[in-house]
Amino acid sequence: MNSISKLWQYRELLYMVAWRDVRIRYKQSVMGFLWAILMPSLIVGAGILVRVGGAKYTGSTISFDDIASVMVRAVAWSFFIAGIRFGTNSLLANATLVTKIAFPKEVFPVAATLSSLFDFVIATAAVLLTLVVMGWVPTAQAFWGLLLLVMLVMLTTGLALLLSAANLFFRDVKYIVEIMLTYAIFFTPVLYEASVLGKWRTVVMLNPMAPILEGLADTMVYGRPPELHWIAYSFVVSAATLLFGYWLFKQLEPKFAESI
Repeated sequence: MNSISKLWQYRELLYMVAWRDVRIRYKQSVMGFLWAILMPSLIVGAGILVRVGGAKYTGSTISFDDIASVMVRAVAWSFFIAGIRFGTNSLLANATLVTKIAFPKEVFPVAATLSSLFDFVIATAAVLLTLVVMGWVPTAQAFWGLLLLVMLVMLTTGLALLLSAANLFFRDVKYIVEIMLTYAIFFTPVLYEASVLGKWRTVVMLNPMAPILEGLADTMVYGRPPELHWIAYSFVVSAATLLFGYWLFKQLEPKFAESI
């Protein structure tokens, strides 16, 4: 609690670091904030190709819900991988500040998550506008999306804290993370729905990101409540990841300076 209180005291620094990361990312960029939409768009394109291929194989057709489901999943997944990628390297990228100035070092991985959240807001606005133009009408189930987004931020922040500290002591971590993020999309229901896996669905749903993505598609696109037992599971794992990540980060923080 003392650590959290101290982090709150440095909230202005947290805001400044997050905003600095956003400005650096788009500095002298021709496309500007449109880059925030590019990655989700590429994932949506890949998802549509997968759906089209599956439809031709089964003889079915692609519906509006299929496209909308991929769009919703893609935006959330893009935020997750961006938060992990930037969060993992956040301490090393700010090595000078980590070694010379006394303040809560968790500012950097948390700021990395916040800067990725900025991109997420832009991409989400673009997706919602597109869905509305395509005829999407939200239902009361869409309010579940708020809880699911909180879970997504919790999970991303917790992993960013864990991986940023690990990357400081073992520089191979960032390469391992890149490899895992590259292939994780095939083991997470982003381009497809978990139900297509049949008996393997339960295995995939053990990935805490899976219930979040499935829940977003269920509540935002199909207008039905999420599977509560899987949401409860994902919430517990996300909260535990955040708490454990923060605890371990603070335990290792005194050794950061000598490890850079």
